[in-house]
Amino acid sequence: MLTIALRPVRPSDSEFLYRVYANTRYEELAPTGWSPDQTEAFLRMQFRAQHTYYHDQYPTAAYDIIESDGEPVGRLYVHRTPTELHIIDISLLPEHRRAGIGSELLRRLFAEATAANIPVRIHVEVFNPAMRLYKRLGFVRLSGSGVYDLMEWRPPGLATTDGGPDGPVQSGK
Repeated sequence: MLTIALRPVRPSDSEFLYRVYANTRYEELAPTGWSPDQTEAFLRMQFRAQHTYYHDQYPTAAYDIIESDGEPVGRLYVHRTPTELHIIDISLLPEHRRAGIGSELLRRLFAEATAANIPVRIHVEVFNPAMRLYKRLGFVRLSGSGVYDLMEWRPPGLATTDGGPDGPVQSGK
């Protein structure tokens, strides 16, 4: 059984975080025909832009490294407010996907949200294979904005609202 832990991101984690980010993008960039150097330059630019955006938009979020048996395997960024737990990003290196790590972390967030009686929300790319995991764990689609769906998990007994900032709740489409 794996020991899964979170620890705050440190400045020395920058290259690891870049590797996690890049591994979420390689497949979509494959059709570009770019050289490895061009792909690397683009990914580094995008990583810096994403990092800056996240910290500008969510300065009080928890930015954590996911560790499995003491080894860094991914990242989990969560913005906590009195009204929701917003998963900004959850990503694992490819060799650690489908091992139960993501499910375990989501269950921990569900327990936290249940104790606070608030929903867990995440924006997910519509073609992201992890969409199946989110649906299996009880997330439902609230709204869509092109490439992304806003998904929500609610604790048992939490009353349905207007669906939050992006409109009414829709049945799990």
